[in-house]
Amino acid sequence: MPDLPRMSRFIPLALVVLAAALIFASGWNRYLSLETLRLHGAVLSAWVDQYYLLALLALMVVFTVLTASVVPGVFFVTLTAGYLFGPWVGGIATSFAATVGALAVYYVGRTALGESLKRKAEADTGLLKRICDGVDRNTFWYVLTARLIVSVPFHMINVAAGIMSAPLRPYLAATFIGLLPAHIIYCWIGSGLHSVLLYDPDPDIQSLFQRFMWPLLGVAFLSMILPLGLKLYKSRFSSPIGKED
Repeated sequence: MPDLPRMSRFIPLALVVLAAALIFASGWNRYLSLETLRLHGAVLSAWVDQYYLLALLALMVVFTVLTASVVPGVFFVTLTAGYLFGPWVGGIATSFAATVGALAVYYVGRTALGESLKRKAEADTGLLKRICDGVDRNTFWYVLTARLIVSVPFHMINVAAGIMSAPLRPYLAATFIGLLPAHIIYCWIGSGLHSVLLYDPDPDIQSLFQRFMWPLLGVAFLSMILPLGLKLYKSRFSSPIGKED
């Protein structure tokens, strides 16, 4: 009979796979699009007006599950959060939910996949190796910088942190803080969709880009300028926070 404690390390992976399977089997992933807001935005807004806290909690749960299950399209849930709750409430709520979802993937890397992926990372010289080395060297600063650079694979950071058994406090703090600026900008875009959809129920990508050019440039600013500023700050005021237990 399989050893139960040994089998228990596969529980986080099984839960993530099960969540993804349920989402795709039920077809919920089809609602992760701008079309959902166009068709159901008014109904969702009315529901938020009537059940504000319940709606906010429901959105956070959905966001957490989608993030943990690695289902593509979470970006549209961020826009929906901005559409329904505005940039500040929506940005903070989705950043917190994304952090919880990232923690689930962290435990997948730390348990079921930890041993095999760590051996692979140690024998490799590619991206996973570099991320693992950065997380191990200074968890807080590396994860914070990687979250701000939105082009860095989100879940590869989570898996790498799990593989290296990164300390939770700096990892979670860096994840939340690093996600917050981009999420607030995306929710700001979402809040502006009210006026866009009112006058143009079926906007194309070009018109959306023109309408939200400055917020999108703000995300580009985050990915290029802030990490450079953090490196300069770190070089002048080094701190052992990344190795905190």
